[in-house]
Amino acid sequence: MAVSSIANLFSFFTPSKLPSLQFSLSSSRPNQKGFPPISVSTSDSDVTSVVCPSLAYANTLYFRSAYNVQVIVDDNEHEERLIGRFRREVMRAGIIQECKRRRYFENSQDEKKRRTRDAAKRNRKRRGPPPSRNFGQDKAETTKSKRDDDDEDNWELPDGEVATINDMEGQHNNEEERDTESSYSLHQPLLKRNRTLSSTSQAIVGAKVSHIESLDYEINENDIFKHDWRRRSRAQTLQYVFFKWTLAFLVGLLTGGVATLIGLSIENISGYKLRAVVNYIDDKRYLTGFAFFAGANFLLTLVAAFLTVYFAPTAAGPGVPEIKAYLNGVDTPNMFGATTLFVKIIGSIGAVSAGLDLGKEGPLIHIGTCIASLLGQGGPDNYRFSWHWLRYFYNDRDKRDLITYGSSSGVCAAFRAPIGGVLFALEEVATWWRSTLLWRTFFSTAVVVVVLRAFIEYCKSGSCGLFGKGGLIMFDVSDVIVRYHVVDIIPVAIIGVIGGLLGSLYNHVLHKVLRLYNLINEKGKLHKLLLALSVSLFTSICTYGLPFLAKCKPCDSSLSVSCPGTGETGNFKQFNCPNGYYNDLATLLLTTNEDAVRNIFSLNTATEFQVTSLLTFFVLYCILGVITFGIAVPSGLFLPIILMGSGYGRLLGIAMRPYTKIDQGLYAVLGAASLMAGSMRMTVSVCVIFLELTNNLLLLPITMLVLLISKTVGDCFNPSIYDIILELKGLPFLEANPEPWMRNITVGELADVKPPVVTLQGIERVRRIVEVLRNTTHNGFPVVDGAIPELHGLVLRTHLLLVLKKKWFLNERRRTEDWEVEEKFTWIDLAERWGKIEDTAVTKDEMEMYIDLHPLINTTSHTVVESMSIAKVLVAFRQVGLRHMIIVPKYQATGVFPVVGILTRQDLRACNILNVFPHLAKSKSSKKGH
Repeated sequence: MAVSSIANLFSFFTPSKLPSLQFSLSSSRPNQKGFPPISVSTSDSDVTSVVCPSLAYANTLYFRSAYNVQVIVDDNEHEERLIGRFRREVMRAGIIQECKRRRYFENSQDEKKRRTRDAAKRNRKRRGPPPSRNFGQDKAETTKSKRDDDDEDNWELPDGEVATINDMEGQHNNEEERDTESSYSLHQPLLKRNRTLSSTSQAIVGAKVSHIESLDYEINENDIFKHDWRRRSRAQTLQYVFFKWTLAFLVGLLTGGVATLIGLSIENISGYKLRAVVNYIDDKRYLTGFAFFAGANFLLTLVAAFLTVYFAPTAAGPGVPEIKAYLNGVDTPNMFGATTLFVKIIGSIGAVSAGLDLGKEGPLIHIGTCIASLLGQGGPDNYRFSWHWLRYFYNDRDKRDLITYGSSSGVCAAFRAPIGGVLFALEEVATWWRSTLLWRTFFSTAVVVVVLRAFIEYCKSGSCGLFGKGGLIMFDVSDVIVRYHVVDIIPVAIIGVIGGLLGSLYNHVLHKVLRLYNLINEKGKLHKLLLALSVSLFTSICTYGLPFLAKCKPCDSSLSVSCPGTGETGNFKQFNCPNGYYNDLATLLLTTNEDAVRNIFSLNTATEFQVTSLLTFFVLYCILGVITFGIAVPSGLFLPIILMGSGYGRLLGIAMRPYTKIDQGLYAVLGAASLMAGSMRMTVSVCVIFLELTNNLLLLPITMLVLLISKTVGDCFNPSIYDIILELKGLPFLEANPEPWMRNITVGELADVKPPVVTLQGIERVRRIVEVLRNTTHNGFPVVDGAIPELHGLVLRTHLLLVLKKKWFLNERRRTEDWEVEEKFTWIDLAERWGKIEDTAVTKDEMEMYIDLHPLINTTSHTVVESMSIAKVLVAFRQVGLRHMIIVPKYQATGVFPVVGILTRQDLRACNILNVFPHLAKSKSSKKGH
């Protein structure tokens, strides 16, 4: 574009309200110091450079450093469009400048600051700066020699004076050193910019580093959706609701069936393995017994770890943090696929059967969500059913509901606790909840219980091997009548305090171990395998060898059960003891984890376990619980925490035996509940789960007290274990409660440290859309159109890709008719995702054609005024389940651009904000709790 064609704009920048400016061209980004590159000289006599506005002091009130408002000039851009953009940017900067100036002078009451400002103003008048430099800038002593030395960084002011970049930066640094946060008035700037707001789009999903994106939980109310919604009949609406209930039923049915399969496999593999070991011990063939025991565990761990490492890294761990992040609005790729489901089932069977200190509860939650996801999308990615009604559930909103059904069904299948499963989904994993979701979730868990009960009743006849003998209640303690008095509150409170302290300590140590394991796992797949096999070998040595150190105890003749016990399960195992004696430590260690819980929860066994055996059991499982979680196998946290907590609970019961009438088995139950609340920070769901596990409603009052104390104590030290894992994996989870310092910063100030927002017009060239998609990674673009710019709404990246793939192009710049849109698109098409721009081919001739974006624009996109605090925006963003939130200016006027910026979840994370404004972290401790 010729320079002379833009010279007419010069008069626009010389009114009395704005300083006269010299214009410069910037064909690239600003340099590292935030200033434009050297101007490009031209032969025009009136304008020395191609026009680009320079309002160097437009926002100095907030940033205390000069910067340029720039318009990037495209050689192929139409002249009228460039002039329009040019005018909007300058007018917006000028109005912002005037508004900030008025607010500052009207509300500033600090006399010391006023005197400093007036003195700086007088000094600047002597030097002749532009009027806009008076706001928020103190005097900087600059010598003539210094200005001469820095000519390469100079830029000209209207009066001919030159201010250097180093001068402005030195002034900025000196002011930061003098000012403290406490000296700011209410209307003075709180921001001290450190760098540009940025974030990473990668996180660890399972054991694999993946590219992550946010999910679109918001209903996209564009013209296509509105037309489809108006045409829906009542029969179609009822059909949609019926299919949702049908999917809820299928989720419960399949989750219950898979849970039965896993339980049957684990009980039989572990049972026959332990039966063979007991036979070797009875024959005094101890080394052969150990070789068989360690070898079987080694092979089972090898199968689980090999499948996880080489086929489905996302199957490692419990999967609960990733589910929690997904329901919060974070896409976790490959987390709910068919391969992950298969490896999770086989891996959890192998890992739990190998005797590792982990449970199947976390994997069952993940399995339930995988089943729900696959049902919603019609099967695996490569073999989907193309039934028309399934396409209703391809959107993120309905898939979120299905994942919630699956998570609650998994908890129900793990603990046989339907109410506890619903409350777990509500309290721990779900971010968004409503009454209809509650009903369908409860329906899914009811189906799971029915399936489990049917299989257990069938297997009681012995048709399923060793499975089904435990009944529907896993750890039944209903045989004892609970009696407690006021004095019992003291040991109950002590259990709660210990649970909170040990839970927070466990979280802290596990955090360090997971960081160490991450360094080991980065070395390659072989190191992951070796780590898992090493933990398996160590576990086998401890669980087989430590019972030999315990003393044999004589059997009590008054016991109603056989002593010593025979077989691989039950109390009073003989192990290496003579007839009439039993080994109490072998009863706890040389068994499955679920049987160990039943044994330590057993009632009316006050003298069964020695203190040394319980102490050995507790210390061992504390060590195993720390080193086992984090290896590359499917693993759960619930059962290891229950084992640790029951150990110290039983020890406290022995210590309080002379002073209380509460059974020691009930102390073990309370200890397990307290440690779970101290580590996981759940109260209501854990309380109900333990009531359903133990089948004793009389425990409710003291269980509630223990849980409340444990959670309160644990919250004083660190977050819950799942929140720690979320942070380690880098998943951008939005917390429910904003930080107190977030009320000191507005979204407008946050938008100023972000890259400029990319907007589109209602009718755009194909070339422009392709360039935007190739050069940015944004997933939403505000649409601004009209002679007087107006915000029309938001268009999504996936919708632009859909248009490009279907080649819905126009030969001329015009609006499309309704029939043209309905012929090409449906609302279901817009709910799907359409790949990447690299997979889309557009010819050179198509580049010059047009696309009408109006039918695709979400005209009801959520907006927020730039003066609103981050704390308020965070709450709204999280509760509504948004992916984008457009920032609009506080003052609407002619010439003010209608979009200030756009917010995503990464912009609202506390860690990202503190990276840009580190001084806000200084007030975190002082303002905590305000």
